[in-house]
Amino acid sequence: LATQARDPAPHYQHSELGYNYRMSNILAGVGRAQLEVLDERVHARRAVFDRYVEAFGNIDGFDFMPDLEGFKHNRWLTTLTIDPEKVGFTSMELIDALSAENIEARPVWKPLHLQPLFERAKYYAHEEGRSVSDELFVNGVCLPSGSNMTVEQQERVTHIIGEMLKVKSLHV
Repeated sequence: LATQARDPAPHYQHSELGYNYRMSNILAGVGRAQLEVLDERVHARRAVFDRYVEAFGNIDGFDFMPDLEGFKHNRWLTTLTIDPEKVGFTSMELIDALSAENIEARPVWKPLHLQPLFERAKYYAHEEGRSVSDELFVNGVCLPSGSNMTVEQQERVTHIIGEMLKVKSLHV
C-alpha cells in the first residue's frame, strides 16, 4: 500500500486504495540536494520535448501538449495524442513497437472511473458516452523523456516512430 497500491499492469491501475508515504529522512536529504539541480533537469526535459516536437510536431494526427500562454511547462513527462485515422496506427501499436526495441513507453494515466477501486463512482461523459479522460487514455502516449536521456537514445525513439509513419505512408 505504501507504493500507491498500483497493480502490475502496463498502465497505471489500482484495485485498492493506496498511499504514498515513502519519504524517509535520507530521501528528504536527497530531495533537498536535487533541488540544487532542478533548473538543469527542467531544462533537459524541455530539450527532450523540443526534439520530439521538432521531429513530429508537423505530423497531422500527432498532438503535443502546448505551453499555456504566460506559463512555462516543466515537461516532467512528454505526452502526445495520436489520431489513428490520420497516422495509420494506434497509441498501443506505437507502445508495442517501442517495447519490441526495449524502449519503455506507456499509455497516459488510466481514468479514475476505469480503476477497479472506483468502478462504481460517478463520472461525466460526452453525449457519445466517453469522457475526455477516456479519449486521452485511448489515444495518449507517454514517451521516454527522462532528464538523463541522451540525444542518441531519443534518436532511437524517433527513428522507430519515423519508420512507423513511413510504413503508413506506403499504404496511402
